[in-house]
Amino acid sequence: MINVGVIGCGYWGPNIVRNFRQIDNCNLKWCSDLSESRIKHMKGLYPSIKFTKDYNDILNDKEIGAVVIATPVSTHFKIGMDALMKGKHILIEKPITHSSEDAKKLIDAAAKNKKILMVDHTMEYSPAVKKIKEYIEKGELGQVLTVDMIRVNLGVFQKDVNVIWDLIPHDISILVYLLGLMPEKVISVGESYIQKSIEDDAHLTLKFKNKITAHIHVSWLDPCKIRKTTIVGRKKMLVFDDLEPTEKIRVYDKGVTIEKNGIPIQNYYDTFGEYQLLHRSGDIFIPKIETTEPLNNMCRHFLDCIENGKTPVSDGQSGLRVVRVVEAAQESLRNNSREVEIRAD
Repeated sequence: MINVGVIGCGYWGPNIVRNFRQIDNCNLKWCSDLSESRIKHMKGLYPSIKFTKDYNDILNDKEIGAVVIATPVSTHFKIGMDALMKGKHILIEKPITHSSEDAKKLIDAAAKNKKILMVDHTMEYSPAVKKIKEYIEKGELGQVLTVDMIRVNLGVFQKDVNVIWDLIPHDISILVYLLGLMPEKVISVGESYIQKSIEDDAHLTLKFKNKITAHIHVSWLDPCKIRKTTIVGRKKMLVFDDLEPTEKIRVYDKGVTIEKNGIPIQNYYDTFGEYQLLHRSGDIFIPKIETTEPLNNMCRHFLDCIENGKTPVSDGQSGLRVVRVVEAAQESLRNNSREVEIRAD
C-alpha cells in the first residue's frame, strides 16, 4: 500500500484524486490547495482525506511515499525539489518545469535520491495512441511523411503561461512517443488577442530528420473543441480523433503511387512525361480500441514503477525533451517566427 498526497486541487487535481482513489494498492491520504473554497468542495466529495493549505504538511508526513504535483507550472520546480529532498517519489503535471535547466536539476535530484520522477504526459498512456505507435513501428503506414495535429476549443485562459506552454506539451509528447524522434527545428507563429502578451492562438511547424514535418495548431479561441491528429504515410493514412467515444482511429488505404512503364518507383526525378502519378483509394479500417482511461493507466503505471523500480514511460528525460521543444518554439515566437534549432538532450 503506497500512501499518496496530491498538491493542487484546481483544474486537473480533482481528476488525479478521482483516479488514485480507484486504485486498490493506493491510499490517498492528503490533499492540499491554497483556495479555501476548493478545499471545502473536495472535502465534501472525499471526507476521509486530510486537507491542508500548506503542502509542507504532506511532505513532513513520513508515511507519505509519493506526491502528485498538479499546480501552476511556475511552482513545479520548487515543490518538486522540496518533495525529492523529503524522500518522496514525484509525479508532476505537464510540463515538468518552466525551463530545461530546472528540469535537469530535478532529474539529477531524483537520481541522487533514488526516487521516481514521472511527468503526467497522459496521452502516452492512451490505448489509441499505443495502437498508432504499433502501426507505425510495424510499417503499416509506410514511411511517415507528415503529421497534422489540432488541439483547440474555447478553453481556460491561463494567466501565467501562453497557449504554447499550456497545450503544446500534449502534442509534443505524443509526437516524440509515436515517432521515436526529437524534432530538429521549429517555426512558431502566435498572437495575443484577449490578454496582453499572452498568446492564445499559435501554429507550429516542426521539422524532423527523414523529411518528416509536423504541423500543430493550438488555441483557446476556437468555438469547437477539436482533438485530432492526421498521419500521412507512404502506404496508408491514419486519422485519430480523441473526442470520438468508440471509433477513435481510422486507417485509410489511400495514397499516391509513382509509376514508370507500369512499375512502382520512388524518388524518381525525371521529366514529367516519363512517369505517372496514380491515386490509390482503398478500404477504411476502424480498429477496436480498449476503453480504459489514459489517466487511470498513467496513475497505475506510476505506482507500478515505485513498487517494482521501473523507469516510467514518461520519465524526467521525456519531460525535458518536451520543454526543449517548447523553449525553442518560444524563441521562434519572440524572434519574428524565425526557424530555431532544438537543443538535444
